[in-house]
Amino acid sequence: MKPLAYRMRPQNLNEVVGQQHLIGPGKIIRRMVEAKLLSSMILYGPPGIGKTSIASAIAGSTKYAFRKLNAATDSKKQLEQVAAEGKLSGTVILLLDEIHRLDKTKQDFLLPLLESGQIILIGATTENPYISISPAIRSRCQIFELKPLTESDIRQAIHRCLLDEKNGLGDYQVTLTNDAEKLLIQKGNGDLRATLNGLELAVRSTKQELIAAGKTATNFKIDQKAMSDSIQMRSQNFDATGDGHYDLVSAFQKSIRGSDTDAALHYLARLIESGDLVAICRRLSVIAYEDIGLANPPAAQRAIVAIQAAQSLGLPEARIPLANAVIELSLSPKSNSAISAIDAALADVQKNDIGAIPNDLKDAHYSGAKKLGHGTNYLYPHDYPNDWVSQQYLPDKLLGKDYFKPKGNSKFEKALKQQHHTLQKMQQDELHKHE
Repeated sequence: MKPLAYRMRPQNLNEVVGQQHLIGPGKIIRRMVEAKLLSSMILYGPPGIGKTSIASAIAGSTKYAFRKLNAATDSKKQLEQVAAEGKLSGTVILLLDEIHRLDKTKQDFLLPLLESGQIILIGATTENPYISISPAIRSRCQIFELKPLTESDIRQAIHRCLLDEKNGLGDYQVTLTNDAEKLLIQKGNGDLRATLNGLELAVRSTKQELIAAGKTATNFKIDQKAMSDSIQMRSQNFDATGDGHYDLVSAFQKSIRGSDTDAALHYLARLIESGDLVAICRRLSVIAYEDIGLANPPAAQRAIVAIQAAQSLGLPEARIPLANAVIELSLSPKSNSAISAIDAALADVQKNDIGAIPNDLKDAHYSGAKKLGHGTNYLYPHDYPNDWVSQQYLPDKLLGKDYFKPKGNSKFEKALKQQHHTLQKMQQDELHKHE
């Protein structure tokens, strides 16, 4: 027998659980179906929240032939078979799972078929399509993000399964205690497919236990213990390259930047649970210099030492130095003056006419440099008091540029700010002397 989640797959849009921002009354996918103006699309979001269900419901609502392939494991020949079917019938809906893994050969085969409408492509992926899917495919598809299912959505699907006698579990006349239902929803972690399959195991295994005990195996109730024995422990939907990964590391950095220690530790725990030590260490290194930076250089240095220790130890012990670093960085003064300064400098280099390097700064260590006037009037700062002398360093077209704007949020940065302003004023005073 096919799994419960498969048997309960929606046949029309009204049976889809959640995603009302796409399939609710007056929303875009429902409008497309009702107007019979389907276009290719990409659906992305975590596993088990309705990508396949929406594709199945679209096909059922339009009565088009519906085929399902996997971009990674199915061959070009299988794509050709779907295309031939579309040519005969006029249109076929193809759900292409893991579309982010579509190789160039299959992509080139599909593109003209999408243009002609011979195939209506519904691509499904857990990854952010703006990052992982080729522009050629993206440009021919509308992109829709699916939202995580709410507890209410999942509860609705559970109750529907318990009442459905044809495809669901209605024949068992089973009910769940409130605690059992709450546990099932919680442990499913938003993955409706896993939730329904866990529900079916609980119902069927409980029935077998009742039969073995000589008890009535209909109209029974599943309690929290039976449910706990029938479902796996809570599993996070981690994908080292998927959209959820980028959201998680983003939340991790923003929590440290926002000085919320508890939130930062929560997201660190989720990253540790995923086992992606490389991503943790890389992002923490970025945070140390992007968000703390010149406000607290010793903390940034200690974070790097903690990262090196974590890499040496490996998980699970790596959690200890990582937690030390995360707590200190969260509670540290913050400054983005360094990244702001280099980004401002890069913006000029990339977009503006920046002019030539002053001749006095050009390399003079070769024959002929003097004839070109390179380095002839360069003043060596170490030959002057306090190792400083006024001279022009910026190109003529960038004179007066001030990229570094220290905030002075800590004693260290206040000192840098004062020194920066002092040197600027000294330079300006010397220039005014020669005007």
